[in-house]
Formats: sequence, C-alpha cells, structure tokens
Amino acid sequence: MNWNYIIHIGIISFALLLAALLRARIRFFQRFLMPAPIIAGLILLVFYNFLAPLWNLQNDFLGEIVYHLLNISFIAMLLRVTPRDKSKEGGKKMLAENVMAVMGQYGIQCTLGLLTTALLIATIQPDLFPAIGFTLPLGFELGPGQAYSIGSTWEKMGFRGGSSVGLTLAAIGFLIGSFGGVILINQGLKRGWIQKKYRDKINSKSIRTGFFSRNQKERPIGSYLSTDGESLDTLSYHIALVMFTYLLSWGFLTGLSALLSLIGPIGNELADSLWGINFVFSALCAIGVKMVMRLFKVETTIDSATCNRISGLSVDLTVASSLGAISLVAVQGYWLPILALVIVGLFSTTIILPWYCSRLYDDHQFYRMLLIYGTATGTLPTGLALLRVVDPDFETPVATDYLYSVGIVFMLAIPIILSINLPAFSITKGKPSLFWLAVGISGIYMVGSFIAYILLAKKKAFANPGKLFYTEKAE
Repeated sequence: MNWNYIIHIGIISFALLLAALLRARIRFFQRFLMPAPIIAGLILLVFYNFLAPLWNLQNDFLGEIVYHLLNISFIAMLLRVTPRDKSKEGGKKMLAENVMAVMGQYGIQCTLGLLTTALLIATIQPDLFPAIGFTLPLGFELGPGQAYSIGSTWEKMGFRGGSSVGLTLAAIGFLIGSFGGVILINQGLKRGWIQKKYRDKINSKSIRTGFFSRNQKERPIGSYLSTDGESLDTLSYHIALVMFTYLLSWGFLTGLSALLSLIGPIGNELADSLWGINFVFSALCAIGVKMVMRLFKVETTIDSATCNRISGLSVDLTVASSLGAISLVAVQGYWLPILALVIVGLFSTTIILPWYCSRLYDDHQFYRMLLIYGTATGTLPTGLALLRVVDPDFETPVATDYLYSVGIVFMLAIPIILSINLPAFSITKGKPSLFWLAVGISGIYMVGSFIAYILLAKKKAFANPGKLFYTEKAE
C-alpha cells in the first residue's frame, strides 16, 4: 500500500497546525500579520532540506501539490456567483488596468534582467550564460515549477546549474514576497493606505491571533447549504463541481497539445509551456461551466461562501507546499549575477510596482497592489495569501477582478513565452543577435505598458512622484 501521499499531506498538515499555534501565541507574528501558511512554509523549507533526507523523504511530491492546487484555487474562485455592481464600461477599465499592471511587471523584469546580464557579460563575467537574465521573471513571476523546468532545459544547452539558479531565484522571490508583503501591509496600516473600516477589522483580536472567540455567537458563518444532505452534502457537491471543471481543463489542454504537436518542434515547445500555466485554462473552463449553469438556470446551486472555503484550503496548502518544495541547492559561481538580479527584482516589485499601482487604480488601490505584488514575487497563491490578511473572505472584488484578467494576460504573454529560449539559442546557434531580439521583445512590453499606464491613469499618472504610494482620497 502506497502511503507516500498520506505521509506528505500529514507533514504539511502538522506544519499548518504548528504555524497556527505559533501565530496565536507569539506577538511577533501577530504584530507583523504573518500568515500561518507562510510560517508553515518556512517550517517545511527547513524540514525538507535538512531533516527529511535523514528519513529518505523527498520534497518532489510538494511540487505536484502546488501545481494542482493552484489550478483548483482558480476554479473555485471563478465558480463563485457574485453580483457585479459596476457598469460595463467600468468593468472594461478595471480589466485593462489589471492587464497593464501585470504585463508591466513582465516587461520590466524581463528587460532589466536581460540588460543586467548583458552588463555582467560585457564587464566581469564574459562566460556567463545569457539566458540567466530570464531566471528573474521565471523565478519571481512564474514560480519554482517553471523556473526549474525551463532551467533544466537550458542545462542541456550548456547552462550548468540552470535549474538550481532558477529554484534559487524562486526561493528568494518567495521570501521577498512573503516578508516584503507583510512589511507593505504594516506600512499600509501605519500610513493610512488602507481604508479605516478595513484597518479596524485587521486590528481585531481574531485577525491578530488567527482564531475567533470561544463565544459561538461571535463566530461568523463560513458557508451556506445549497443541497439537502439526505441526497448529497453541499461540500461534496461543490468539490465534485470543482474537480469536474478541472477534468474539463485537462481534456481541453490535452486536445490542444495534440493539435500543436502537428506544427512540429515549435508546437511541442509551446504545448509544454501551456501545461505549465494550466491555471489559465482552468480559469477559462470555470467561467465556461458557470455560463452553462446560468444558461440552464442552475447557478443558484453554487454557494459562493463554500467556494471561498475550497479556495482558502487550496491557497493555504499551496503557499505552505510552495516554500517547502524549494531545494536549497548550491549555486557556486553564480552568486554575483543572482545578487544583481535580486536587486533588480527588489527595485521593480517594491518600488516601481507600488508607485504605479497606487496611481493606476481608482478603488482598493492597496489591495490590488498587494495581490499583484505577491504574484510578481512568488506565485498567485502568495498574492492571495497576502490579500487574505487584509481581506479574509474576499469581500472586495479584487481577487475576482484579477482572475478575470488572467486569460488576456496569457494571450498577450505568448510572444514572451516563445522568446524565452532566444538567449540560449544565441549561444547554441552562435547568433548573438538572438539575445538582443529577446531584449527588444521584452522592451516592447515595457514601453507598451508604460504608454497604456499613461492612458489609463491620466492626470494621476505622475501625481506626487516623490511618494511611494499615492492616495488621492479614501477608498
């Protein structure tokens, strides 16, 4: 009998329980609003790198958990039936703002990462593999799975330790996302970037300790029944709906991959990349399932609060597993480029991102910035974990609005996905021009996002340029 899954899930569960206890008892964690899943992830990071090998336990399984639960969290979020009080025009503007904010980070990280690499090659490390510049957006924007997968491909092209460098950037990105996000939240509370009614809620005892009062009357309702338990339990119904949607996503991607394989090597390469961002297709399938249910007028069987609980479970497990899945591998000979890329990543996410997000959005500026900050340094679960600190039940439309923009972001990012191997080809094919072609493609994204920012932000585009976070009025 195979106990592997049960053992690892049990270890993750123990880490989450221990983290919840530490959050409830230690004032340091309460003061800085450290989410329990992040604390659990740090515990797992230490355990799987230093203790688990003593018992022949590997953390490979955690990567699979991260992959699947990320997709499931998208589905659960987008299956929710939520009223939209925005005008059609306002919804389109919000969609454009989210797309610009995300694509801006792609363009900035890709361009600055490649230019930093070019500078190092031209000065002190002429033998540096040029594709290392792309490990910044791979590690920060896409996370350990993509960084490891593509880094392994580059190893076959001559980039020794490529997967290790990718994982290292991903690990550092998670730490910057986790601790940097907590610092931003505390600055938001201190400087009034968060609306007063939300500040009061965050400062409540339950938010600080992570547990509600023993008084049953003070405990909020987490979900509602939409089925009669005699026939089928409500939770069973919703989990079945989520997993069926995930099966549709798998079937769609399988068929699409088969079609792309007919193109040849380029099609296979694109298909492999699509499986790495399966969450996009999971989100699209969830929207499709909800549209069909609305067509047959059965969408009332979906309880949004129950979907929140499923999404919350997925996010908690994913954040903890993501940190635990990182291997602290040796990267001798790469410490200088890694340090340079980390500095560039810090600048783009902790300075540039809050600056333009606060001027770009018209409502919930801090919340929207926080979610995008988490995804620009770690993965979507990192952003959702940070958002849940200030918006525990996703009462604001921030998460839903972001998820609706994911499909468009993916479509616009296809040229970057296709250009990801150009710097490596510049070495294997002996054509340096391919490296600069990749720089040019990334630069187009950065310049295009800047132009879109000016058009969307209008008068606020350069308001109070000396302030890191611009607040025009209360949200």
